[in-house]
Amino acid sequence: MADTAEQTSQPSRPQAANTAGNAKHVHHGRTAAAWAGTTIAMVAIVLGGIAVVLQVWPLFWVGVGLLVASLIVAKVLQAMGHGAY
Repeated sequence: MADTAEQTSQPSRPQAANTAGNAKHVHHGRTAAAWAGTTIAMVAIVLGGIAVVLQVWPLFWVGVGLLVASLIVAKVLQAMGHGAY
């Protein structure tokens, strides 16, 4: 009977622990903030790379601006509750 009590008290799946030792849910980037920030950053990097190869410097700076905008968008969405903390 003691074996049954030990088996039922264990969680069915492990969770990552934070520094305080409490269980914490891990999102692994599955949030709207992460998706939006990553998508905008990817477009910015591809655009910037094409601009460097073709030596179109105004387009390169548009890519840099989009990269900065991706950080801002991700942080704003996270603050609005669409991201993990």
